[in-house]
Amino acid sequence: MDISRIFFKDFKQHKDGSKVTTVVATPGRGSDRVQEVSYTDTRVIGNGSFGVVFQAKLCDTGELVAIKKVLQDRRFKNRELQIMRRLEHCNIVSLKYFFYSSGEKKDEVYLNLMLEYIPETVYKVARQYAKSKQTIPINFIRLYMYQLFSSLAYIHQLGICHRDIKPQNLLLDPETAVLKLCDFGSAKQLHPGEPNVSYICSRYYRAPELIFGAINYTTKIDVWSAGCVLAELLLGQPIFPGDSGVDQLVEIIKVLGTPTREQIKEMNPNYTEFKFPQIKSHPWQKVFRARTPPEAILLVSKLLEYTPSARMTPLQACAHPFFNDLRECNQRLPNGRELPPLVNFSDQEHVVRAFINASLQSQGTNEAVISGGGVTPPGTSPAAAATSTSSAPSAGQVASGSSNPGGISSASGGIDASSTSQSGTAIQTSTSMG
Repeated sequence: MDISRIFFKDFKQHKDGSKVTTVVATPGRGSDRVQEVSYTDTRVIGNGSFGVVFQAKLCDTGELVAIKKVLQDRRFKNRELQIMRRLEHCNIVSLKYFFYSSGEKKDEVYLNLMLEYIPETVYKVARQYAKSKQTIPINFIRLYMYQLFSSLAYIHQLGICHRDIKPQNLLLDPETAVLKLCDFGSAKQLHPGEPNVSYICSRYYRAPELIFGAINYTTKIDVWSAGCVLAELLLGQPIFPGDSGVDQLVEIIKVLGTPTREQIKEMNPNYTEFKFPQIKSHPWQKVFRARTPPEAILLVSKLLEYTPSARMTPLQACAHPFFNDLRECNQRLPNGRELPPLVNFSDQEHVVRAFINASLQSQGTNEAVISGGGVTPPGTSPAAAATSTSSAPSAGQVASGSSNPGGISSASGGIDASSTSQSGTAIQTSTSMG
């Protein structure tokens, strides 16, 4: 890898006295043609074993960015960089530029990923509600989880497994309610038959096959993690708060019961003869609060399955009845804004729209149909809607007079941007991977 010419270029002073850094950087997508990028107002917003994350402001546009700085091994390509350059999705944080910088030691080189800056995380928003002994309003949970499943459907379609889905890695814009998946430091393109490390993913969200030491797992480990996130948002606390890897399995068994021999075989065949204490599963209805919507509990049960192949796919999750309220026309956020788009209609995702619509129709629901121009009211064909997009409501608008308790239209259910603190941009420890 020739990185000899891609370093910091110089430092100058802005007219307001702040230091301006100019680097020679490569665009995150498209052309490999390097260009000068200048930024200022740099400050540290997070760090971990992987390196440091800075916030900065681009001089040309005034746009805020996050710069993730990681030590680069010259012998290898950076997996996170290779994956990020392939991704383009409305629910995935975008890579704007990348560049290299020298370290204090001789021959020390750092890779700098310049990412779009998103101010909050699902983790911090959930924590704010928990401090006031409340849970996030159910329609916000719907909105956040739908966008998470949309991002997972996209990367899984590319064969990419994130391997660290958790609330801290779900960025949120409090004004628009747009969610973006971040931190691909543990992500990997999975290939059938190719072994992978099992010590991956943060403990509370780690799929049982990983605890069993599986090395031939699939993208369904992300689905398990997403199920844990959904359960946590409904409960107001982690559903499986294990203190160690073994204790994590104990917490799972307390809810799901002891896995059968067949379930263990699919998770890891080497453990089929292991003797586990026989514990009955706990009814899902008793796991959650009495007012939890039944369709939310049903969705959790379809995601948190011992058998990986029995878990829903992200696309199937998007079509689940739990999200039907989001498909209603004329919905809005408490601040009057329209909801974020429910589907990113890129060429790669036309199959998403077709799948979800087919699933909705097979359910026999009277829900609006998702079309390229937005949400089509029940009884209207997508083709007819496409010819009158000027009068058709855009995807996911919500009526501000909804009587749904805790619904998106409720002013009390909004996320107060003024109460947020420092950045929630990706600051997670990256695990050594295989």
